[in-house]
Amino acid sequence: MVTTSIQPSPSRLQSALGYLNWVFNPFQRLGVVGVYDLLSTGSPTEKGLYLNLGYWPDAKDLDSACDALAMLVADSADMGAGDQVLDVGYGFGDQDLLWARQCRPERIIGLNVTASQVAVARQRVEAAGLGDRLDLRQGSATQMPLEDASVDKVVAVECAFHFVTREDFLREAWRVLRPGGRLVTADILPMPRVSGVWARLRQGLSWWLVASKFAIPEANTYTRPTYHSLLTLRGFEDVRVESIRDQVYAPLHAYLQQHPETVRRLHPIARLAAYFALRFDASSVYSGLDYVLVSATKPG
Repeated sequence: MVTTSIQPSPSRLQSALGYLNWVFNPFQRLGVVGVYDLLSTGSPTEKGLYLNLGYWPDAKDLDSACDALAMLVADSADMGAGDQVLDVGYGFGDQDLLWARQCRPERIIGLNVTASQVAVARQRVEAAGLGDRLDLRQGSATQMPLEDASVDKVVAVECAFHFVTREDFLREAWRVLRPGGRLVTADILPMPRVSGVWARLRQGLSWWLVASKFAIPEANTYTRPTYHSLLTLRGFEDVRVESIRDQVYAPLHAYLQQHPETVRRLHPIARLAAYFALRFDASSVYSGLDYVLVSATKPG
């Protein structure tokens, strides 16, 4: 895995104040670019710069769990040789570097709105000698600068909840996919409402904390059945919206509780917030959060 020594541009004091305001001020909301500029390259992974939560059925550490989530998306898309792939919200490019080596598609085009991530990802691609196969651009998932029917696969690893809106992204994915092309996302949704006042309050607080701090617009706040319906109404076939939350949240929580050195890689303020969350049981911390693997096909 290629790493980078690039440091964030703000001073330490500015960074600390920004983190304090973001973490502890309940009225402070940032747009998606602001969130990821603040997080910068502070990944808790040891070997890469992943920011996803990972997929944990067989993973032994966070790096392998993040790789496993990327490969789950690739396998669900049936990514392989000859494919033209569009990866939206690619972060620092970890999954694209992995796919280029493991799946060997002909070309991966990336779109990401956060300029600071784009700059780092491009440097990592060049350092890996993969510039001829990975074309990582700054651009929007809801206004894709691509021609109609120009790609075989559209994938989004843990980012579609940010898009303003997810439905606009689905429209654009339909447009740029070739007939027979596949759309696959790993995505975060609210859980269906449960019975009981206290259970609902706990569920609502869990979702609100994540949605307010990680730039999830209200328009994307719907559960699995609505997600499925939006894809079907758009014209997709073979639609699957499968919850994999039991293979994401609880095992990640348990791993972080058992490996404090992973949490120590975070920014000191984010580290405090993580230690506070880790004092509670995973069933409470993530009670309002679903995690889904979504796949659909554009009819051929």
